[in-house]
Amino acid sequence: MLRTKAVITPAFWEAVVLVILIIATISVSIIKFGATPHMPILLSVLLLILYGLMKKVKYKEIENGLVEGAGAGMSAVFLFFFIGILVSTWIMSGTIPTLIYAGFQMVTPAYFFAIIFVVTAIVGVAVGSSLTTVATVGVAFIGMATVLDVSLPIAAGAIVSGAFFGDKMSPLSDTTNLSASIVGVDLFEHIRNMGWTTFPAFGITLVLFGFLSPKITEVDDGKIATFQEGLLQTGMIHWYTVVPLVVLFALTMMKMPAMMTLAASSLSAIIMTYFHHTPSMSDVFSVMFAGYKSTTGIEEIDALLTRGGMGSMMFTISLVLLALSMGGLLFKLGIVQCLLDKVESALKKVSSVIAASALTAISINILIGEQYLSILLTGQAFQTQYEKVGLAGKNLSRVMEDAGTVVNPLVPWSVCGIFISGMLGVPVLVYLPFAFFCLLSPILTVLFGYIGKTLTYEK
Repeated sequence: MLRTKAVITPAFWEAVVLVILIIATISVSIIKFGATPHMPILLSVLLLILYGLMKKVKYKEIENGLVEGAGAGMSAVFLFFFIGILVSTWIMSGTIPTLIYAGFQMVTPAYFFAIIFVVTAIVGVAVGSSLTTVATVGVAFIGMATVLDVSLPIAAGAIVSGAFFGDKMSPLSDTTNLSASIVGVDLFEHIRNMGWTTFPAFGITLVLFGFLSPKITEVDDGKIATFQEGLLQTGMIHWYTVVPLVVLFALTMMKMPAMMTLAASSLSAIIMTYFHHTPSMSDVFSVMFAGYKSTTGIEEIDALLTRGGMGSMMFTISLVLLALSMGGLLFKLGIVQCLLDKVESALKKVSSVIAASALTAISINILIGEQYLSILLTGQAFQTQYEKVGLAGKNLSRVMEDAGTVVNPLVPWSVCGIFISGMLGVPVLVYLPFAFFCLLSPILTVLFGYIGKTLTYEK
């Protein structure tokens, strides 16, 4: 994307007006009318095409901008295909059900809010989806908190914090894969580098929830017991089902390419399936494409385990390609370059570049309310700036997650905010002060940028 050369140099006021129109189109469509992001982005693409034609840019050049923009995301597209397959095969083999079952074993009356945070984090990493975690185990924990008459805002804050830790650090997460791919960083290198800010945020959050946890002598764990019984009924809870996870970690430590690592782990998951079940090859291929379909009869379990497959990634892939195409046009028409030139003098230091990129990701979340766009547009806009100050790409991908992925649930009109408040019955602004992990992540990433710690420079 950053290699795309501008064919025109627009006036500053034109660039500002176009960006305002795009932001207004996307934010009003999503926030007011509840549209999926695809349509307003497509409308914004049409707006940019019209602007280009008005400026006498040849249509072929405009088309090249679209293609160059979409082309920047092809590595992400292939990773998403393998992520979809990995999720479905991990469920089929019992890897994800076993990890979730192990997480529930940790629930005790002591340190109730801290346990909620840890368990939702484990489930989030296993599932790779914050919203799925919130809608399943999160709802169960809110029910327990209601029965125990403890603070629902704190419980919701713990659920959101754990779910988005999992979303951020899971190799199954689409936002994690997107952040790595958009700046050309290896997936597992990206995850390792995020640890510098993520684990301190996790530790501080855990201590805070431990301190806030009420003194409970006994807990009605009926909801948790129902989850565990349902998982056991699947017949997939076995010690050997962690083999695909071991394969994933082993190949990661060996620094194998992410795509090959995901493929090998998926293959091992298929092999493990035959230890407790003998599906036909046609069933295996069906699961790999269409995802796993859980039929336990327990609504929460089926919602948690019915997922994955290549087909499940099409929504994300189409959104990524549309957004990147729009980004390609913004660069081809010189709009991004025009805006960045105005702040070029303020972006000479490493700390200011990191702060500016973090603020951009946060601002897009607030203005548009869309998680993917906060990642995509921030990555596209600041790649050149990070190169100029000598920072490696993984620093930018970390900021995109620290200030993009985990900030979305803190915005009341965002996609995540609306979904979570509806699921948990706790308004965003009520749980926001207790979503410690989501609040700490952007603070730590900017702080480390200013003190110059945990940063990696290009050799």
